[in-house]
Amino acid sequence: MEEPRVATPAPAVIPTDATGPAAGKATGAAEPAAGKGRALGPVALVVTAGLSVQFGAAIAVLLMPRTGPVGVVALRLTLSAIVMLAVCRPTLRGHARADWGTVVVFGAAMAAMNGLFYQAADRIPLGAAVTLEVLGPLVLSVIVSRRLVNVVWAALALGGVVLLSGGGFDRLDPVGAAFALAAGAMWALYIVFSARTGRRFPQADGLALAMGVGALFALPLGLAEAGAKLLVPSTLGLGLAVALMSSVLPYTLELLALRRMPAPTFAVLMSLEPAIAATAGFFVLHQALSVTDAVAVALVIVASMGAVRTQIGRATTPA
Repeated sequence: MEEPRVATPAPAVIPTDATGPAAGKATGAAEPAAGKGRALGPVALVVTAGLSVQFGAAIAVLLMPRTGPVGVVALRLTLSAIVMLAVCRPTLRGHARADWGTVVVFGAAMAAMNGLFYQAADRIPLGAAVTLEVLGPLVLSVIVSRRLVNVVWAALALGGVVLLSGGGFDRLDPVGAAFALAAGAMWALYIVFSARTGRRFPQADGLALAMGVGALFALPLGLAEAGAKLLVPSTLGLGLAVALMSSVLPYTLELLALRRMPAPTFAVLMSLEPAIAATAGFFVLHQALSVTDAVAVALVIVASMGAVRTQIGRATTPA
């Protein structure tokens, strides 16, 4: 999954405020219809966020010939940071040194995750890149859970990766595959520090500050790679589209969804990212998956969903 995103494998359930003062007043057939509407609403938000992220990633791939992968990262993080800082206007005072340390690590992980992912997407199909990247959160989920059944999910995911590689990553470009796996490791680190930042900063202040830190890491590298090409109006326009589609819009939609659905359900839906990425790659980049590749993506998705649902069961089982 291409981030910065709000994603967590934690089994905690976020209280819902989907029901207002009028809840329970409707009677008869209107009641289940309203319930279905409330249930489908946040799901639609998460799916829309996923579509936004992955189609944004496809646009980023189209932008790479102009700026290179590092230039795309610099544009995305810098423009995202400008928008988020302007909207959130986070308070800079009153934070401990440990708070700032958390934000710096979070921002560095964000920059590394995006940089590695775009290097992968520049070399291998988008669907394959996201499939390999999602292994990072999956491994983190297995480690956190510490349940034997998650070994089964890990093995299923490994089977998908073997299928995707065709018995050897040289079919995919070993460098691109390595970048995607490294991006997955950074995604796992991102998840850990996203949670820590959320506990230390109110609202989305921590994310906005971390984006600023990530931009400070990425911008000098982007300028070194692309230079004045980053300032071409059409390039800036595409960069802004990537920033809005891959960061600002999905974060906002996911934040709204998490107010109305349990976090584990959200995590299960996030497991669909490889399929969405493959769809975006097909329609925007004309990257068709073979039957074997499609089966591989499906195995990783099932493994991710299984690992998350296992945690849900563990969290809801009485002690």
